[in-house]
Parts: sequence; C-alpha cells; structure tokens
Amino acid sequence: LGIPIISFSATSPSLSPAHTPIFIRMAQNDSSQVKAIAAIVEAYGWREVVLIYENTEYGNGLVPHLIDALDAVDTKVPYRSVIDPIFEESHILEELENLKENSTRIFIVHMTGEHGSRFFSAVEKAGMMSEGYGWIVTEGLSVELDPSALERMDNMQGVLGVRTIVRNNEKLDDFKKRWKTLSFMENNIKYHAYRTHTITLFGLWAYDTVWALAMAVENATNYGKQSASLVNAILATKFQGLSGYVDLKGGQLESSVVEVFNVIGH
Repeated sequence: LGIPIISFSATSPSLSPAHTPIFIRMAQNDSSQVKAIAAIVEAYGWREVVLIYENTEYGNGLVPHLIDALDAVDTKVPYRSVIDPIFEESHILEELENLKENSTRIFIVHMTGEHGSRFFSAVEKAGMMSEGYGWIVTEGLSVELDPSALERMDNMQGVLGVRTIVRNNEKLDDFKKRWKTLSFMENNIKYHAYRTHTITLFGLWAYDTVWALAMAVENATNYGKQSASLVNAILATKFQGLSGYVDLKGGQLESSVVEVFNVIGH
C-alpha cells in the first residue's frame, strides 16, 4: 500500500532501504561492525574462528558479510553452528560438546540479547568460559550488556565485543536524569522498590525515531500529503538526537565509530 515503515531494531543487512524505498532504518546496518570484528581477530592472529548465530533473518543476514571481512584478514571459518531461536538448554549443551571436539576454540556469536543471554548461561555450564576459549559478540548482544544486569555479566566474563559509541552530550545527560526519575516513580508505585530500567542503544534509537517522525509530519506540508511525500520528509529530517546526529538521507543511519570492550567484573 506504500505505507512508510520506520524501524529502530531491524538491523539485518538483508533488509535494504535501497531495495524498498518505503522502509527507513532508524538504526545502523549490522554489516557496519564486521570490519571491527575482523580487526580484533587479526590483532590476536587467530587463523580460524567458528561462527555461532541464531537461525533467523537477523542471524543469517550478517553471515556473508562477516565471512567476507574475515577472509580479508586471512581467517577461515571451518564450522558454523546455527542455533534454533526456540532452543532447549539440553540441545545447546549437546552442540557445545560437539564444539569442544573441534580444534578451533575461538567463537563469534551473533544473537539478540534475549537468545544470547540464555546461550551464554549454557556455555558457562559447559565449562567453556574458561582459559583456552575466546568469545566475541556482535552488537545485537553487546548493547544489551549493562552493569545493572549482574547475572548476565557473570555469565560472560572475558567476552570481547564491539558496539556503537554514544557520545555524552547535554541533551543525553538531561534525558538520563529524567529517565532515572521516571523509573524511580514507577518502581515505587508498582513494586515499592528501586530498579532503574536500562536505556540501551535500541532505546535511544526508538526515542529518536519518534522525534524524527514528529518533525517530519510537521514539515510534510511542504511535500504534500501522500505517503511518498511523508517518506521524503522523513529522509530530509536532520537533527541532533540522543544517539547522535540523525541524518537519514540514505534511508538509514550512517555508520559511526565503534568501541571494543572486554567484560571484566561488572
């Protein structure tokens, strides 16, 4: 019907604004992180890695880009482990036992936060978070890591990962203060206890998405009143958001600087 779709979480490279003009990605394409991951692998001199990813459009979409980036640094992928998103822990433990039989002990995990958290719980039970194993996670799981999620952090000690850097600024600092106040009020009303709801990168993109749409609707009169005109208004919207500078002229957020992190303690 030509109705615009704006997504702050559909990061798979298999979804392309170039092929679907009414699709606007208020997020970065997952493929923007593969060179950073390959740089980590190259820095450590690892010649082989095993890919572990969920069997979804999100999981499968990144694999060709990741393999190409690894190939560029002369690193091979001798084995891929494709995980059903609705998995039983027993099945994961069985697959992990199979992975133990391989000589390659370096793993790249591409999963969402929900599935990745359960997966690493099984990895810890299998005794594969110990010395001799190396784990790298992509941004889908990286952005969900936070010191407030202590149990998840405990399951992932030693993990390396990459994620988009969000620069602190006055607007973001003000938002965090207001968010903390709202969380405090909500928790006291509902639970009589204090627990701050973590704002992840996806949360910041969601917030900026609403602002981009609101600004575009206000300006849409300059473009007419059809859906295509609204798309043009959204693509022309530029502003400083919570996640960084928003410019959607290419149908998605431009790639930005990523940081490499290592989970140690909390």
